[in-house]
Amino acid sequence: MLGKFINKFFLSRNERILNNLSNLVIKINLLEKDLIKLSDQELKKKTHEFKLRLKYGETLDFLLPEAFSVIREASKRVFGMRHFDVQILGGIILHRKCIAEMRTGEGKTLTATLPAYLNALLGKGVHIVTMNDYLAQRDANENRVLFEFLGLTVGINISGMSREDKKKAYLADITYGTNHEYGFDYLRDNMVFCGTHKVQRKLYFALIDEVDSILIDEARTPLVISGPVENSNILYNQINSLIPYLIPKNKKYSNTICVVGDFYIDYKQRQVHLTEIGLKKIEKMLVKYNFLPKQESLYLSKNIYFIHHILLALKAHYIFFKNIDYIIQNKKIIIVDEHTGRIMPSRRWSDGLHQAIEAKEKVSIQNDNQTLATITVQNYFRLYSKLSGMTGTAATEACEFYSIYNLDTVIIPTNKPMIRNDLSDLIYLSEKDKINAIILDIRDCVTRQQPVLVGTVSIEKSEKISILLNKLKIKHNVLNAKYHFQEAEIIAKAGEPKAVTIATNMAGRGTDIVLGGLVKDLSNKVYLMKKNDLLKKSWRKKNQLVIQLGGLRIIGTERHESRRIDNQLRGRSGRQGDPGSSRFYLSLEDSLLRLFSSDNIVSFMKKIGMKSGESIEHPWLSKAIERAQKKVENQNFDSRKQLLEFDNVVNEQRSVIYNERNKLISTSNIHSHILRILKDRVRFCIKQYMSGNSVNIGSFFALEKELKNNFYFIKSINKFLEHDSTLYENVDKLIDLIVTTIQFNYNQNTSIVPEKYSNMIERSVMLQILDIFWIEHLNSVECLRYSVNLRGYAQQDPQQEYKRESFFMFQSMLEAIKNNVIKSLINIFFVDFEQKKSIYIDIFDQKDYDSFHLLVMKSIDIT
Repeated sequence: MLGKFINKFFLSRNERILNNLSNLVIKINLLEKDLIKLSDQELKKKTHEFKLRLKYGETLDFLLPEAFSVIREASKRVFGMRHFDVQILGGIILHRKCIAEMRTGEGKTLTATLPAYLNALLGKGVHIVTMNDYLAQRDANENRVLFEFLGLTVGINISGMSREDKKKAYLADITYGTNHEYGFDYLRDNMVFCGTHKVQRKLYFALIDEVDSILIDEARTPLVISGPVENSNILYNQINSLIPYLIPKNKKYSNTICVVGDFYIDYKQRQVHLTEIGLKKIEKMLVKYNFLPKQESLYLSKNIYFIHHILLALKAHYIFFKNIDYIIQNKKIIIVDEHTGRIMPSRRWSDGLHQAIEAKEKVSIQNDNQTLATITVQNYFRLYSKLSGMTGTAATEACEFYSIYNLDTVIIPTNKPMIRNDLSDLIYLSEKDKINAIILDIRDCVTRQQPVLVGTVSIEKSEKISILLNKLKIKHNVLNAKYHFQEAEIIAKAGEPKAVTIATNMAGRGTDIVLGGLVKDLSNKVYLMKKNDLLKKSWRKKNQLVIQLGGLRIIGTERHESRRIDNQLRGRSGRQGDPGSSRFYLSLEDSLLRLFSSDNIVSFMKKIGMKSGESIEHPWLSKAIERAQKKVENQNFDSRKQLLEFDNVVNEQRSVIYNERNKLISTSNIHSHILRILKDRVRFCIKQYMSGNSVNIGSFFALEKELKNNFYFIKSINKFLEHDSTLYENVDKLIDLIVTTIQFNYNQNTSIVPEKYSNMIERSVMLQILDIFWIEHLNSVECLRYSVNLRGYAQQDPQQEYKRESFFMFQSMLEAIKNNVIKSLINIFFVDFEQKKSIYIDIFDQKDYDSFHLLVMKSIDIT
């Protein structure tokens, strides 16, 4: 009794939030009886009514109960599915800019329809963000019927779409797409030369599915649009041929590192470091193979890039592995996402790493790339006015969600009690013993006809288990980056009796595994089990059989670096009150235990006299493993935080550049803006030749020469002084007179061109030069970011140094942009235009703006 009394008054924060919302859920439920009486047409008219009420001052929060009731009633009529109360709770949490943690199988896709419908009423566009194109298309197509029933439009934004199709998708009330595509569209929109080429509207509300994967896992890698740089790739092959001659250091002995070796590997940081011995050896080899002239030092600034290439080649050989980090497909290196196990054909590692791996695998080496535009995942999604997300596993990262995105995490209770049996881990001495135990567990499940899902951390591990199962003639499906096209089909069958599915990490995430299997009709829209009695009975038999056998069995082949990924794997079983079980099998050879766990685990297992083939399970060991995972999670959090802190500096500069671009694109006439820049540049030029507030007569010749070269000023300054002697003492008046003359000359020359052409040329020049210098600046600050960490050895704060130097670099860039804009425009209008006038006009009249910009580009002289 005392315990119940205490719990009543000392609830957790999560319970208090849910209790406060319970009255709102009751209110929504009470509205249901009135909506049931409405006809379909009357229900559809509710959307128009809500929009009018918003127009006349009502708020979304005020409309929430009615809107949620309307979409739940529509869902009953369209899908035959009624939102559970916990889904209503989840919808409210999502609308209130929070993260809703909802277990797998609780219907997150249907939950998302609630806040999506409510926020779409404003007409600003709701973006529902998924992990891949398949999920975006599936969710959009399934929910389109519901939203269109209520008079809203739905768009799909996936890779490979045309500009016009994308624009149409973004104009829809609700748009489904992947996080990468939204981010890349934002970057591409800020690279266009014409406002009509933009596809996105102002970013309003993003609702992210599997929010932990997108905002946490994906956040370690920034979004980058890059372009090729002309260069020779022979060097990658030449450096790759030297790697076999370099010897790695031995392992640690009593916390000291053996000095023998040319380099050592930091597996925790995934870095390679050269030793003094290694550097001397490399220098000798470079001289021997004629990469370096004799007597020339490797440490000269012009030769430092050799060290960079050596480190890249060593990382390619010792850190990045085939069928773990990448696969070879059509003689190309394709990256494998370490978190999802999916391939990423459109991505390449930067800074030459991809080329180093291509040289290692002896495939065609593609050209190096330079960064054209970049933004971190964190800073992209923080551009939205409103952000929320849902996932089955968010609580472990709640602190990061709040500190970076200002998002609270609320755990939504399950609709039915969770009855899955999560067994404790079994730990073995060797990898071989562990694999044998896993195979025995799988064989036992197959014998009893219980479906089993085996989670692995790499393609290599999944194929290793597949080979052993083939030897035992156990039928199974493999789901990894090599077979991702069959993902939906494999996951649909994973719940059938005797089904064995081997999946890397969370391949198949976002799709429920239904006990007994999933059967669809020929139109691929609704489940046959709802339409055909015979198939329905057949499915029920299978469903009941699997339930009696204990539901879906989850087998983890090793612990992931993050507890959250392990929880995601377990969450595949035990959906909506279904039975299920899970067990992780570990060995002391697993990378997590080998690199991050305490040495006490090994000594403990030796003390108790463990032998090969034996396993142990103990709460003390489970805690040690959890501590190891926390170490990695903290390390990864620090990595993401550092990336964000560095990008925050660039983000401020990016905002300045993108705002300037948008002004240039949207302004109908930028001639007055050009004249202001011209005035600023002329005044700055003249000031260099003045002594305080007086005229330095001795520097007139040099000043006149520079004014002629840079601004086509052909008059004599002495004539100004002869006409008005007061100019000797009034320097500002003299400067204004010269500026006015130069501006007059510029106006005279531009006036020979119809205004629509001159305006287009001015805009094009400014945009081209702005982009050229911004790209150069991005690559410069990237180099600065890599080098600035070394200043820590000089007792300097790297981040403060980065902020200071990048600021000065940005200021210099802005000055250089102004100088080159004026120089290029003067060159075009005073020299180039007369020669190419007919070409300019012809291309412009054909509205071939890309060719027009290319022609202008050829006339630009960058210094």
